[in-house]
Amino acid sequence: MLDRQTAAMKLERMAYEMAEQLVGEKEPIILAGIKDNGVVMARALAKLVKSIAGIDSQIIEVGLDKRNPGPVELNGHSDFSGRTVVMVDDVTNSGKTLLYALRPFLDGYPKKIQILTLIERTHKAFPVKADYVGVSIATTLQDHIYVEVEGDDLSGAYME
Repeated sequence: MLDRQTAAMKLERMAYEMAEQLVGEKEPIILAGIKDNGVVMARALAKLVKSIAGIDSQIIEVGLDKRNPGPVELNGHSDFSGRTVVMVDDVTNSGKTLLYALRPFLDGYPKKIQILTLIERTHKAFPVKADYVGVSIATTLQDHIYVEVEGDDLSGAYME
């Protein structure tokens, strides 16, 4: 589905889109990566957006059980008031994980919340829409998409 080079190109394109949308931000943006792959993507995006537009970022790791979302753990900055938050996930499907992951941020009165995903599937069950999408793909409910990382790099994505 995506090899290493294509995944890197998608991430870079989304970084340019973010830079265009977030130009003029005075506070560092918060890149909230959903563990584990979303955190890897958030780190890469922080470097790209800084080099493209000089926009500073803070990384927050968002931990939750994707199969049975409940309590959400945040590792990082906790004052979101007046800040722009970009939630980063590798694959969106029904929107359930993102909806749960967003809950602690809503209590912090952010300036705005945006969503970035490398791969968007078209099986929405919850009203969550990504602002930045690497690739949108129609799949069957039985298909599963895997995004692979090696260290701090995306190595690609495939479907089974």
